[in-house]
Amino acid sequence: MRWWTAGIVASATDNGAGPQEGRSVRHVYWIGGGSGAGKSTIARRLAGRHGWRLYATDDVMADHARRTTAAEAPLLHAFMAMDMDERWLRRSPRTMLDTFHWFRGEAFGLIVEDLARMPRETPVVVEGFRLLPHLVEPLTEPGHAVWLLPTPEFRRAAFRSRAASEGSFTQRTGDPLRAEHNIAVRDALFTERLHEETARLGLPALTVDGTLTEDELAERVSEIFRL
Repeated sequence: MRWWTAGIVASATDNGAGPQEGRSVRHVYWIGGGSGAGKSTIARRLAGRHGWRLYATDDVMADHARRTTAAEAPLLHAFMAMDMDERWLRRSPRTMLDTFHWFRGEAFGLIVEDLARMPRETPVVVEGFRLLPHLVEPLTEPGHAVWLLPTPEFRRAAFRSRAASEGSFTQRTGDPLRAEHNIAVRDALFTERLHEETARLGLPALTVDGTLTEDELAERVSEIFRL
């Protein structure tokens, strides 16, 4: 495997550093969390405010898929071979959760490879649901990572707004309403998993329920990042 093995420690540093240094990508700030939590918005704000580089993991998913083989990312390649109904209608939300490649960390190592190629003089803020706590934790240090956890109600409101402006891929299924329900249940289960994992690892997480404005949420994240 190319990710999350001993080799990932080496790829996280370009100067042959020992394991302690290699585990920490010190110029990187990580914003993970559930879909619809505002990760992209907060990351853009911080990047603009501080002159950081922005790395959105959603934007590189297609590239990372092309850079993998079926042996390296079996769940990803199985997903790519499915039609839309098999992906979103003919499987239970629990099965969708347990077999979704990005939720299982497939190709996470390619994120680290990309980051390792960036100049270290400029901090990088990385955002996306692919940033699983147990994969990020060995690479980061206190004050460099946070997870935003949306409530189901907040996520629904965010995706209603997004679908109204951009349309929804569920329209390409045989039953868009059921597909949206399945995805919502899957994503709620994923957020629960993130909550449990961040708590177990002692990593900071913020519940996003709409009681904070975007400015206030950005400030809370800035406080965690000690900015």
